Amino acid sequence: MTRSTELEARRQAAVARGVAGKPLYAERALNAELWDVDGTRFIDFAAGIAVTNTGHCHPKVMQAVADQAAAFTHTCFHVAPFEGYVRLCERLNAMVDTGAANKSLCLTTGVEAVENAIKIARAATGRPGVIAFGGAFHGRTAMGMALTGKVMPYKKTFGPLPSGIYHAPFPNAYLGVSTDEALRGLDTILTSDIAPDEVAAFIVEPVQGEGGFNVAPPEFLAALRARADAHGIILILDEVQGGMARTGRMLSCEHAGVKPDIVTLAKGLGGGFPISAVVGRAELIDAPHSGGLGGTYAGNPLAVAAAHAVLDVIADDDLCARAEVVGTRLRDTLTKAATKVSAIGDIRGLGAMVAFELVDDGDPARPAPDLCNRIIAEAQSRGLILLSCGTRANVVRLLPALTIEDAVLDEGAAILYAAIVAAAGSA
Repeated sequence: MTRSTELEARRQAAVARGVAGKPLYAERALNAELWDVDGTRFIDFAAGIAVTNTGHCHPKVMQAVADQAAAFTHTCFHVAPFEGYVRLCERLNAMVDTGAANKSLCLTTGVEAVENAIKIARAATGRPGVIAFGGAFHGRTAMGMALTGKVMPYKKTFGPLPSGIYHAPFPNAYLGVSTDEALRGLDTILTSDIAPDEVAAFIVEPVQGEGGFNVAPPEFLAALRARADAHGIILILDEVQGGMARTGRMLSCEHAGVKPDIVTLAKGLGGGFPISAVVGRAELIDAPHSGGLGGTYAGNPLAVAAAHAVLDVIADDDLCARAEVVGTRLRDTLTKAATKVSAIGDIRGLGAMVAFELVDDGDPARPAPDLCNRIIAEAQSRGLILLSCGTRANVVRLLPALTIEDAVLDEGAAILYAAIVAAAGSA
């Protein structure tokens, strides 16, 4: 019996069934490579779901955390504030272009940032309603589930969910949902379900993550901005998965040139350490009363130190430019594979946030989730870690570290190509 097999049996006996996981037990990792407990090497095209954009165990991140650990590991910012938190907020305020002066707060998880953004929007407007979008993913808490536009596995059996949440269509050209159609759906909600002056916020991912790496057309985001301005609605852009240089820009919304009122950040911000943030126009962020925001572990000193190092690495190593290089290599591989495998119906994404959708006989109306699963399994058997996504469970997403070495990237791309061809041939 291998150690992985033993650990999988122990997991089945000890860990809640709802916490899904691959039977791949990590022992160590470095940059874009991971070794399991049996010594098997894997190339990691998942990055902990876009968390280790700067690679596993980046030396600058690890040194920053070690230095902070030698000083103190926790004070609770509410009890004894510290300079690192303040300086991180200053850096984030300068990073996000809202067209106004910004303020920030640090938290722990992506959904915590989302929930606090909703709290802030409601406090600032005095309104209850929030409009999210089909295919969205905003987290697994009650509010996160309510905002998420996908039932399985996120919402089923967990209701009732918080009220005041509405879902409008998200554009998807591949599936025939145009920007105009999506906006008509939004406008129908604003005339049939809730008045615009009762809506606190729109919340949208400029590139949907779990929904399938669907890119919001710039004209769609611009139309949301215009409607928000017309009705006093706050535009929240969820950059939890698409932010931190992943798409070739620091924030994915920068591709569209649309300025948010509030942004949520997490994942890649901490380089493997749990931290998230809400950044937005100062008058909005300051709307809640003193003591209304925060948390015991929010802005943990170790994670704050990691975030500072991540921001340094992104700037010093020009990881936005590197994301474009990585993404181009992945898209070239997928384009080549599509000449052999007709089931690759769509290749999409921005920068190094790349995905391909699998359908039967090239028909967008016939999703192929089984083939998606076979490709992921085949890739893993060959030493490459992949993840699925999409509301129809038929999309493979590619999220390698932006710091991945060229040789490792090329090796991973070759495995990806071989796995796609082999899995499609086994149908």
